Amino acid sequence: VQLSQERREPGSGSCQAHGGLPEVPRAPSSMLYADKRALENNLQVSLIKIREKELDFYTRNCISIGTQSALLSGFAYAGIIQVDIPESASDLMQASYLCVTVTAMAVELIALFNATMCSMLGPGLALRGPDGSMHSAVDGMLVEYRVCFLFFLLGVILFHFSALLFAWMEFPWPVALSITTVLCVFMYGMFAHFTRIYAKFQLRPGQMIDGRMVSAEEAAAVAGAQFGAMRQGSETSTVIREMQDRRT
Repeated sequence: VQLSQERREPGSGSCQAHGGLPEVPRAPSSMLYADKRALENNLQVSLIKIREKELDFYTRNCISIGTQSALLSGFAYAGIIQVDIPESASDLMQASYLCVTVTAMAVELIALFNATMCSMLGPGLALRGPDGSMHSAVDGMLVEYRVCFLFFLLGVILFHFSALLFAWMEFPWPVALSITTVLCVFMYGMFAHFTRIYAKFQLRPGQMIDGRMVSAEEAAAVAGAQFGAMRQGSETSTVIREMQDRRT
């Protein structure tokens, strides 16, 4: 007991000299936990920066679609209120022209409205939403901007049909036939260029990569989908080659 008291006396003297309790050394486990949390936070910030690039990409696409949709909807509106419909045209032709033109304007306005809502609410959700809102915003923008693009394409097609109907309603049939031929050639060229560019930059199923971190099971599922798509493509090309060899 006397020996233990003698051992305690220097420590107590040092505590009194310092004027407080002795410093407790930090546990190694708490240090490792802090380092782990810091590493997780840095990784989370890096992932958010990657997904922010995707969000900016989809937002710019929506803004571009909205701008072009507003332009075409203005053209369609001018075709309704500023075009003098000849009285000699049949009621069916007049009704067809007005219905197609109004539908083209309405479809383009839908594309404009959807694109504007996506470009405003998507980044707002990613910026001010709870944890995980960035992923929800990017996934939602991915779907919605494609819907806006489909409405925009439908409006472009209806706009050309409106021009065709106006030609047959306003001009004699030789002039209307010439205009129809030119518009058909132009539409075919536009479709050919669209398919060529889309096929050049198209992402096949299973090839799209995003900034979301997935688990091992999800990564294995994605890899299996990619392998299945590649295998299906190779089998299709093999069948086409065999058919060509048989024909020759």
